Amino acid sequence: MSSGYVIASVTVTDPVKYEDYKKWSTEAMRAHGAEVCVRGGQVEVMEGDWTPERLVIAKFPSFEAAKAFYHSPEYGKARAAREGAAIMRLVCVEGL
Repeated sequence: MSSGYVIASVTVTDPVKYEDYKKWSTEAMRAHGAEVCVRGGQVEVMEGDWTPERLVIAKFPSFEAAKAFYHSPEYGKARAAREGAAIMRLVCVEGL
C-alpha cells in the first residue's frame, strides 16, 4: 500500500499564537500515526521562485489515513487554534 503525505507551506503571522497550533497539530499527528519528516528548519531555494518560510512534511500509513487526519476532530482543534496565526498552503499526496 502507498503512503500518504501531508505537505504544508506555512507563513507564520503571529508566532506566539502559532505555538498553540503546533501543540495541537503535534497531538493530532501523533494520534493518527504520522511520521514527521520535516518540520521547520533551514530552507534553501535551489530553482524557481518559490520561497517557503516554513515547510512541514508528515508521512501517514496511507493516502486515506492522511486525509482522515486532516478531517479529524483532533486536527480541527489545531486548525481552529491556527486562525489568525498563519497562512497555510497544504496538500495531501500519495507516495512511496
